Amino acid sequence: MDYEERITAAELGEGEGGTELTLRPQTLDDYIGQKKVTDNLKIFIEAAKLRKEPLDHVLFYGPPGLGKTTLAGIIANEMEVDIRITSGPAIERAGDLAAILTNLNENDVLFIDEIHRLNRSVEEVLYSAMEDFALDIIIGKGPSARSIRLDIARFTLIGATTRAGSLSAPLRDRFGVSCKFEIYQPDELKQIIRRSAEILGVTADEASLDEMAKRSRGTPRVANRMLKRVRDFSQVKGSGTIDMEITRRALEALGVDEMGLEGLDREILKTIIERFNGGPVGIDTIAASIGEERVTIEDVYEPYLIQTGFLYRTQKGRMVSEAAYRHLGIEREVPDDDGGEQLTVTISQ
Repeated sequence: MDYEERITAAELGEGEGGTELTLRPQTLDDYIGQKKVTDNLKIFIEAAKLRKEPLDHVLFYGPPGLGKTTLAGIIANEMEVDIRITSGPAIERAGDLAAILTNLNENDVLFIDEIHRLNRSVEEVLYSAMEDFALDIIIGKGPSARSIRLDIARFTLIGATTRAGSLSAPLRDRFGVSCKFEIYQPDELKQIIRRSAEILGVTADEASLDEMAKRSRGTPRVANRMLKRVRDFSQVKGSGTIDMEITRRALEALGVDEMGLEGLDREILKTIIERFNGGPVGIDTIAASIGEERVTIEDVYEPYLIQTGFLYRTQKGRMVSEAAYRHLGIEREVPDDDGGEQLTVTISQ
């Protein structure tokens, strides 16, 4: 299975855009979670509206699936302006960016997802657009080339990135507002799932909501996807109402355990435990052992394993924690102080 198609993948899957749009809140009051971010944005938006100016440029950074695109749309709604959505890889040339910027109206919002992947030549054109609301364009070639400055409408740029460290310092410094998105707590995810269930017309009991929230890896996108898959099981294998029995049955069939781990998450941990005695072991060795790309392990699987405390990095490599042994129900072998025979420590679940 392609990792983007996993139920616990934080990235938006193919064909999910239309369904996700129906579940997205439209106002700050409806937005659940990220309270520190939304409280500050309410003040900044209100102040900008009082001054009748565009909101300062905003940078969102944090793991995927936490609501950065949703909040960008809410900002446009609260400012009562239009929003233009694009992504860093889609803007290949400076001319592409110029075409987008010249079509914006006063105070409009331009949202660039994966902004850290902008080409350097495009990024340099963006500097003057963000600071001076103008484009410096070169017309002609060779000795006859000349530079002209084209004024554009004042706008708000909202950039989103999962890798804030990959942004160049000149670009990062041009954002007036910087917002870090945190992993959601189970009670926040429960509110999101309850709201989504009401929109989808699905009835779910409190225990089922708790169970799905607990297994959603702290990510609203995963929570909504999980709700839709459990809904499918309830309609085909149950009565149409989501209860604890059908929830556990569905998630077991999908391979999602009590901590939100999937098959490959568990395989990574078991490989380190069974083949390398719990580590330390290098990431390249792990990738070769399970037949996955190193970048896939580092970007897709490893972050959540580290967040849960099951895996941690050392200078010598990756190591599995005692919590992972307990979760997997595996006995840990610990050598005695004399370096002789090993002692077996049984860790009960």
